[in-house]
Amino acid sequence: MVKLNRIYTRTGDKGTTALADGQRRSKADLRIETYGTVDETNACIGMARLHTEGRLDAMLGAIQNDLFDLGADLATPPTPEPLPYEPLRIVASQVERLERDIDALNEPIAPLKSFVLPGGSPASAALHLARTVCRRAERLAVSLAARADESVSPESLRYLNRLSDFLFVASRAANADGADDVLWVPGANR
Repeated sequence: MVKLNRIYTRTGDKGTTALADGQRRSKADLRIETYGTVDETNACIGMARLHTEGRLDAMLGAIQNDLFDLGADLATPPTPEPLPYEPLRIVASQVERLERDIDALNEPIAPLKSFVLPGGSPASAALHLARTVCRRAERLAVSLAARADESVSPESLRYLNRLSDFLFVASRAANADGADDVLWVPGANR
């Protein structure tokens, strides 16, 4: 259980922060940047939720909780020695739930005949912003995983990839199941 009774600690005043295992890293470290961008994705989803309700809002609420799990996963890199606790990791069932939610939201939506421009309804525009921030988090996680001295769980990478897909489909669902999508018209302003 998390207990926060003091918000500032002054331990980061010199530009470092602690990972879950106590190891200190620069706030500019790629791992910190990665889970910070996951947190930014979560904040974008929170803004989108101001404009959603019902089933979509419930799905987004579950995702926000998952994103804290993902942040914990990324903040706890594998260690050579066992930790005194079981680290929280993203698991396959979380990815599978996203896939089921994508399928459910996508079912009534007509196939695309052009790319979708971010916009339409406020919810859709906010979900598109969340999608682009999620894609950045995914790129950072892939970069982190590619480093020889780092590790990212495969389920975390799968979750981020699927989440951006979910956010795209959710943006279309928020646009009256695609009816209010703003479509790209190639060369329209030449």
